[in-house]
Amino acid sequence: MQHIIITGGAGFIGSSLADQLIAEGCQVTVIDNFDPFYDKEIKKRNIANLLLHPKFKLLDIDISDIESLRNELVEEYDVIVHLAAKAGVHASIRTPVACQQANVMGTQHMLEIAKEKNIKQFVFASSSSVYGMNPNVPWKESDKNMMPISPYASSKVSCELLGHVYTHLYGIRFIALRFFTVYGPRQRPDLAIYKFAKLIVNQEPITMYGDGSSRRDYTYIDNILLGVRAAIDYKATDYEIINLGNHQTVSLKEMIHTIEDVFEQKAIIQQLPMQPGDVPQTYADISKAKRLLGYHPKTSFREGIQSFRNWIETTKALQV
Repeated sequence: MQHIIITGGAGFIGSSLADQLIAEGCQVTVIDNFDPFYDKEIKKRNIANLLLHPKFKLLDIDISDIESLRNELVEEYDVIVHLAAKAGVHASIRTPVACQQANVMGTQHMLEIAKEKNIKQFVFASSSSVYGMNPNVPWKESDKNMMPISPYASSKVSCELLGHVYTHLYGIRFIALRFFTVYGPRQRPDLAIYKFAKLIVNQEPITMYGDGSSRRDYTYIDNILLGVRAAIDYKATDYEIINLGNHQTVSLKEMIHTIEDVFEQKAIIQQLPMQPGDVPQTYADISKAKRLLGYHPKTSFREGIQSFRNWIETTKALQV
């Protein structure tokens, strides 16, 4: 079985992927620096069971430190799944230099590791934010009308271009997956669905930025994992950029109402103007993912929110 490196592997998507790969019999090495962007105890819980598994290894390393990467990554590896990044559009506006350092230099370092260790498969977590203010929806990977409006978005564009360089120069297969608003069990507590659910359950006010008409292509975590898993095994071409979304949009008002309905509580809403860096809509064309990866998202938004509630009740996550 393959030996797979997952950067950011103690986080929401990374730990969920690690669980799946370990269950399949793969060997998994997770790299995570437990960035204090949110409580590291949450990440520790994500991987608590994995730490007991003989085929799982955790390296507490910052990907900005390439010498530590070189010193600690001493085994043979088949694939890098690079999920680690300074997260958050709004956080990147506050700390753009830190975003650039972690996201672009960190990706460069992982590509260097791939080059030096002859790892030929590199799956990169890009973002729907790269499309920015592009009005041509649904967004297609072939559309060159990129309009990123945050340092986070621009860093992801830079990483996609870096991947092309390493494909051209060193023959590394680079598959960039543009994730569209991933949600579900283990979701980061700063993200809207988790945050709103907690506030609604506790009968505290939620902040709705804008009039509630902004729309997002929410993608349930299990659907994202289908795409990532297929990308790990993808061999047909050497460089691809692929949307992973749900191909359905949900307005902010609809999202709030669905959470109210599933959690059986009414929200107390405070309305404020749109925030800098926010876009009016995200909407993925997923025809390329279907064609290349056999990607077919199966979970509706309401079903995903119900699964999220079930996880909340099982883990008591809202008490954290």
